[in-house]
Amino acid sequence: MSAARITGLLAEDEAPQRRALIEQLGRAWPELELVAVCEDGLQALEAVQAWRPQVAFLDIRMPGVGGLDVARAVAAHGGLVAFTTAYDDYAVRAFEAGAVDYLLKPVQPARLEQAVERLRMRLDERRGGDPGAGLQALIDGLESRLRPRGERLIRWISASAGDSVRMFGIEDVLFFQAQEKYVRVVAADGEGVIRTPLKELLAGLDPDEFWQVHRGTVVRVRAIERVSKNELGRHGLSLKGHSERLPVSGAFLHRFRGM
Repeated sequence: MSAARITGLLAEDEAPQRRALIEQLGRAWPELELVAVCEDGLQALEAVQAWRPQVAFLDIRMPGVGGLDVARAVAAHGGLVAFTTAYDDYAVRAFEAGAVDYLLKPVQPARLEQAVERLRMRLDERRGGDPGAGLQALIDGLESRLRPRGERLIRWISASAGDSVRMFGIEDVLFFQAQEKYVRVVAADGEGVIRTPLKELLAGLDPDEFWQVHRGTVVRVRAIERVSKNELGRHGLSLKGHSERLPVSGAFLHRFRGM
């Protein structure tokens, strides 16, 4: 009798690391079926929504949407996570809590086998329980350690507004929205455009203050009034004191559970 298949997802933005991990997983965990192999976090979020994998191997630092954001979506569907990281620093100690595992790059076969065994055990233990609750709490702790601080956080945005330049304090920005070659910067009292890509902006925004809710939209959490679904089944959000309705993609709906 053949072993039960386990569905898995792999997200790694560096091609050599991605290929090596696929090959190593094939040897260490033959029962694992990789239903999605992703090159960035946004692809991974969409794949989590489509496949709801039982386990996910995630690069913790990817441009734009990082591994922690993807891990939240995995946890919301009851999955388990192992992070890959090149950073052997203080943040790694948080992984020892046991809800997730971590693999230092380059991943060593013996260490991967150990992680696979732990994940197998947790898959067996989780029956009848809620594995997502503990994982969500751990992700919160990891995020607080890894979020940008001090000089790495954006404080001011210099944006073009017609034939002039406007300065927006980051505390006044309601949302950012990608449009072709530009990104709109929208505040309560006006807007402008910048050329900085959305994924680069995300690296300098406080994740407690700004959430990505769509491939092309990042919004200030405190500005959100409600999230609703229209007659076509598409989700969108309304902002306090602002008439524009912003789209919310299915890949980011897990952010609003329980709100």
